[in-house]
Amino acid sequence: MAHTPLMTALGADDTLLRKLAMVAFGSVLVGMSAQVSVPMFPVPMTLQTLAIMLIGLTYGSRLAGATLVAYLVQGAAGFPVFAGGAAGLAPLMGPTAGFLFGFVAMAFVMGWLVERGMNRGFGLFAAALIATALLFVPGIAWLTAVTPLDLQGAFMAGAAPFLLGELVKVAVAALIVSGAFAALKDRVK
Repeated sequence: MAHTPLMTALGADDTLLRKLAMVAFGSVLVGMSAQVSVPMFPVPMTLQTLAIMLIGLTYGSRLAGATLVAYLVQGAAGFPVFAGGAAGLAPLMGPTAGFLFGFVAMAFVMGWLVERGMNRGFGLFAAALIATALLFVPGIAWLTAVTPLDLQGAFMAGAAPFLLGELVKVAVAALIVSGAFAALKDRVK
């Protein structure tokens, strides 16, 4: 049985125009959150994952995945949506490419878990935590492929500095979406 993502629960019509607007808004949100960054090498620390969590926890799997694909297309087309205002194909082949492509899977998996019942309380936290943990798989794998780092070095450069911050973002995203569901409790089944 499918469960209702927050955006569906808001009761607006389910038209193509609404979905396109949601994808546009979400991809711009991710692009803007990428500009809030702490330069680190080889992977900068940004607020992108918080934006992606909010999208994944509220849009559902297909719309969340499509939103992140749109974000990557915008960046590849030359819009400065990647961290530090980067754009073009270089970021999609550089050290952070595994994370960039992993964002699509992260959003999709999070939405998929929400649609399968992890859409309230601790379930939101767990869905965000699982999908965020999975993000590190392509990110670290790509770092080992395109840099001289071995697996341990890639973990230390591309995951270890981010773990505490990601845990905080998971909690914040789950609290925001839980609060939104609580505010809509009379409208949402």
